[in-house]
Amino acid sequence: MPAWMILVIGMIVGAFLASMLLARTRHGKIQAEYEAYILELQAEHALALQAAQKRSVNTSRAVLKGKMAEQFAPVLPDFNYLPADARFLGDPIDYVIFDGYTAFRDGEGRAEDIQVVFMDIKSGQARLTAGQKAIAQAIEQKRVRFETLYIQFDE
Repeated sequence: MPAWMILVIGMIVGAFLASMLLARTRHGKIQAEYEAYILELQAEHALALQAAQKRSVNTSRAVLKGKMAEQFAPVLPDFNYLPADARFLGDPIDYVIFDGYTAFRDGEGRAEDIQVVFMDIKSGQARLTAGQKAIAQAIEQKRVRFETLYIQFDE
């Protein structure tokens, strides 16, 4: 075999081996970059998960505090009515207060002094819901009435 042919075959084998080596090196670089990117994403995910858990706990605490405030409102100093006059509903509004009813029932007040008050308790940044605003509007527009339902039992 002539020397030039051995040289050409050697160059071809060398080029092939060099390209394999470069491909492997390039592949290793790409793999390392992706592994670093995956680690970065995992760290970001862990931080986001931790922040979401903290938000969830804080929201849960706020809701529980609000529920407690609703229940204890009649015994707090800012509640301007007799607790005995307040009836807890919870939804869509928290209380219906029959202001003056206890005094009337005990013979110390007049029927004309009784007022019906609808009250919702809010804490923190809470605002009235659309349904609560609609109820307040109905009350303000005097779309309120009293009904009696008589039920007959056959014996």
